[in-house]
Amino acid sequence: MTENAFNDFFQAEAKMFLLATIRIALSEDGPDLTSMGLFEQDDIATAQIIAKEDTVISGLPLINLILEFADQENKCQVHLNVDEGDKISTGTLIAAIQGPAGLLLKAERVILNFISHMSGIATETRKYVDALDHSETILLDTRKTLPGLRYPEKYAVLCGGAKNHRLNLVEMLMLKDNHIDRAGSITSAVEKLRAKYGEECPPIEVECRNQEEVDEAVATKVERIMLDNMTFDEAKAAIATIPDEIETEISGNVTLETIAALAEAGPDYISVGRITHSAKCSDMSMQIVSM
Repeated sequence: MTENAFNDFFQAEAKMFLLATIRIALSEDGPDLTSMGLFEQDDIATAQIIAKEDTVISGLPLINLILEFADQENKCQVHLNVDEGDKISTGTLIAAIQGPAGLLLKAERVILNFISHMSGIATETRKYVDALDHSETILLDTRKTLPGLRYPEKYAVLCGGAKNHRLNLVEMLMLKDNHIDRAGSITSAVEKLRAKYGEECPPIEVECRNQEEVDEAVATKVERIMLDNMTFDEAKAAIATIPDEIETEISGNVTLETIAALAEAGPDYISVGRITHSAKCSDMSMQIVSM
């Protein structure tokens, strides 16, 4: 991936949320009294960000954004040694930053928090993507993200090689069991949504728990059917009854150990919440190497 991919993703609302999150992260730390007491403004240093374990990189463009928020003058120069989405090994030099020592140290933890978290998600995502190599099934994320970090986390999923499900509740209408139970039936719920939004109605996905619900969803000609927590045999049988023009998705308790087998059922997509909500942060450090 390139910086253009980052800029394409973080537009309008996405960028607004990202910048707000960076602002909050820096505000939580307050003034760096330690660095202010030790360094003058013209003390220049060089820092290196080093990978302390094998990882897939995500979030590098945030380095400059964070430095700009920490100091509007941003007298730092950032030299990237790897690209977004690269799989790197322990000890790899990720980036070198030259600038005021106080600024580097104030921004250090915020930079590492973002990049290590996003890289951890990209790394976990890549494992699941690799497990699907044998199939045409596409890995999707979910909305199981940390509040305020939806967009960085979903961008990290892209760096890992998967695709986003929906960024928000506007891009796709999803009928879950609570919606269906409240509306009385899948048919009734779909009819109400189409009547409400008319020609502007977003794509509709229906979460189905059994074959009976799948059959009803197919009859309504929705855009996608999610097979929720079905066994392999149930999912495979259900997919055989769904016409090609309706997309299929398997979801629910999918693990790295089970995803390859589930793909054999032939879904267009498999969605996995744990690639965001359970990914471990990648271990990396920032070290001052010269003053």
